[in-house]
Amino acid sequence: MKVAIFDFDGTLYAKETFQLLMDHLKHHPTHSSKYKAFFRRILPLYIGYKLKIVPEAKMKEQSMQIYANALRTLSKAEYKHYFNEMKEDMRQAFNEEVVKKVRQHQSEGMHVMLVSGAYTPLLYAVTEGIEFDTIIGTDIPFTAEDAFDSETEIYHINGKRKTEKIMEMLKSHKIDWEHSYAYGDSYSDLPVLELVGNPVAVRPEERLRRIAEERNWIVM
Repeated sequence: MKVAIFDFDGTLYAKETFQLLMDHLKHHPTHSSKYKAFFRRILPLYIGYKLKIVPEAKMKEQSMQIYANALRTLSKAEYKHYFNEMKEDMRQAFNEEVVKKVRQHQSEGMHVMLVSGAYTPLLYAVTEGIEFDTIIGTDIPFTAEDAFDSETEIYHINGKRKTEKIMEMLKSHKIDWEHSYAYGDSYSDLPVLELVGNPVAVRPEERLRRIAEERNWIVM
């Protein structure tokens, strides 16, 4: 089996999800009152990251936790509705060339995967109508009663965790890695890009661009 693995932020989606999440909360007609408390909690974390006291991976994971905590009164169904409200705006910023590649690989019979650190229900909402065989994202923990589970920490899918999740999902299949594809835009996507024989750097950041050029990878 051949696979085609797509990153989301900066690849399929041309912008950064977390900035849109913050804007959505700030201006939300119902939940905007939660924004000030959220911002007070996230600001020291962001400053620590900028001062190089807090590692980037820790900053991202804790940011995802703080955001989910800000909406902790929402049920699972209400979270889904909240993310659905963002769908149309996000789809306006989809990279159409990448969307074409998703559909091309589907037509070629490949197992097409979306792997991202974004919240899983958000990924399902915004990619409705674009067929993925597997979507891997950062899960929001819920209780058996579909309430937000404040006792369970969020496990952010980022860096090497992406590779671990991919291998876990594909462990029952024999993969033709040499003839498989992966698409990503950032240096943190390198472990996934190195899995396949056809890595593609999509509007890459400078560190990834240098590697792509050194290794003669495709650059979109």
